[in-house]
Amino acid sequence: MRRLMKYLQNTAAGVAAAMLAAMFVVFLTQIVSRYLFNLSLGWTVEVCLTLWLWSVFWVAAFCTRESDHIRFDMLYQAVNPKVQRVFSAIAALAILSAMLVALPATYDYVEFYRIKKSPVLRIPLHYVFSIFVVFMAAIAVRYIIDFIRQIRLAFSKDAQ
Repeated sequence: MRRLMKYLQNTAAGVAAAMLAAMFVVFLTQIVSRYLFNLSLGWTVEVCLTLWLWSVFWVAAFCTRESDHIRFDMLYQAVNPKVQRVFSAIAALAILSAMLVALPATYDYVEFYRIKKSPVLRIPLHYVFSIFVVFMAAIAVRYIIDFIRQIRLAFSKDAQ
């Protein structure tokens, strides 16, 4: 299981790196075309913006670890480990609830964009914004797992 998780993490990081590399190449293409050939390429802006949007939500969903988040945890640090686990379970449940409640409306809104297309490349915008639905689903799954883990730890016999 650990090998599979490590493989998935490395693959997600590779996809993120590929998106950033592609964005950089497209950005350089725009600079060269504008300043060397006096030619403005409109598609480069669209591709860069789309890749940026996808990169941000991809990394947030699949590459960012729990320890990477900044927290205000003075109260959390002041209580014993069992209460900390209960706090973590409550936080996971709150985030999970927010994602699950918002997911259907978000999906509907992204599907609404099926009728609109990007101005230059004419890509249906529901493709562009679909990464947000993927992000929300991934965060929901992450916090389902975290909630179950925290509850198990909080009520285990080994908990302090």
